[in-house]
Amino acid sequence: MVSAMSTPLATAAARASHLVSELRASDILRIAAEIRTRVADGRPTCNLTVGDFSPASFPIPAGLGQRVAQALADGETNYPPSDGMLGLRQAVQRGYRDWLGIDAPLAGIIVTGGSRPGIYATFLSLIDPGDRVVYAVPSWHNAAYVHLSGAESVVLRTDAATRFLPTRALLEPHVRGARLLALNSPLNPTGTAFDAATLADICDLVLEENARRGPGERPLYVMYDQVYWMLTVDGVEHVTPTGLRPAMAPYTIYVDGISKGFAATGLRVGWLVAPADLGPRLADLLGHVGAWAPRAEQVASAAFLDARSEVDAYHAKMRVELARRLDGLYDAIAAWRAEGLPVDAIAPMGAIYLSARFALNGTRTPAGERLVTNEDVRRYLLDAADVAVVPFQAFGIPDDTGWFRLSVGAVTMDAIDAALPRLRAAVASVVRE
Repeated sequence: MVSAMSTPLATAAARASHLVSELRASDILRIAAEIRTRVADGRPTCNLTVGDFSPASFPIPAGLGQRVAQALADGETNYPPSDGMLGLRQAVQRGYRDWLGIDAPLAGIIVTGGSRPGIYATFLSLIDPGDRVVYAVPSWHNAAYVHLSGAESVVLRTDAATRFLPTRALLEPHVRGARLLALNSPLNPTGTAFDAATLADICDLVLEENARRGPGERPLYVMYDQVYWMLTVDGVEHVTPTGLRPAMAPYTIYVDGISKGFAATGLRVGWLVAPADLGPRLADLLGHVGAWAPRAEQVASAAFLDARSEVDAYHAKMRVELARRLDGLYDAIAAWRAEGLPVDAIAPMGAIYLSARFALNGTRTPAGERLVTNEDVRRYLLDAADVAVVPFQAFGIPDDTGWFRLSVGAVTMDAIDAALPRLRAAVASVVRE
């Protein structure tokens, strides 16, 4: 007798739900795996693909690490509350008031195991199957959360003219009846950020749409992912919906955490700042998922957020190092553009990313290979210059426009300096057809 466990299956997909079978794998992770294999094989690579930090170049704050160790030594190792440790929620509340001018209700501050569960919880707490979610591309993984929540996506294309950020004019024809507008600033993948006028116009649009809706209609919410807000460059002011329009408070959910601002991606401490009435619903959902941040890390994060002089000292150094890398890449590409090479870049505004264009589509390599797609260009730059980048297709842009994300959190300045001549030579050596 043949047991069911040993019966051959037609396909692996037959064992999984439609939800996960139809979920598209991340192109970013696919490229990252390729680069890891390449590096492991001993091939030198200037890796500009990773949306993370190298602890060698960007260690977490010493005071944060020390506080984690102390919390563990003190026995902070059991389950935290489902909405987060009270001390951390209060520290976030104080930080938002002092740093951002936002009076956040404590009931709406929910701690999460990194920022991603907060995004997932926002979608599942607001979206019923078939509800419409509006977002612009390029952006990070909105399509996956739309799929997981059963929503209908309204995907809007942006371009370099608006620094790849949406505007009121772009959004206005699409918000009628929508349930959620997903915004991110500073933006992954572009490293650009909203200015006050642009974001205020979008907030006015949301307020007008909600005022138009009748008593039986659910409101339009804004999910504002600002996990990179501590990493804006000098001269760029981070702006928020409720900071610009206080009337946005009932309609705005902030996604945030320590992952990027303190290079602490592995500590898994994030939070949501939501309207007070949504907080318990978000906490209930996350409690069932078990997407809690570790207790010791929560205790440590609370103490560190209140150590303002340590926070300021850490960011003073971190921002200088990020600026060196971003400006080094941007200045080089701008100089090549001035020489007439087919490249472009947008001046960095925040986060760890630079938007760069290598307009090599339609050219031939010195070996005679024709470069048609962004994937062709990516592989050429990797093979010819040992430089690894991520095409905007990984962030929802369908066309082969030559735009790529360059990430500097896991690369040294020496590696960038060494790579720039190779990169220029690769760009200069292609032949136009």
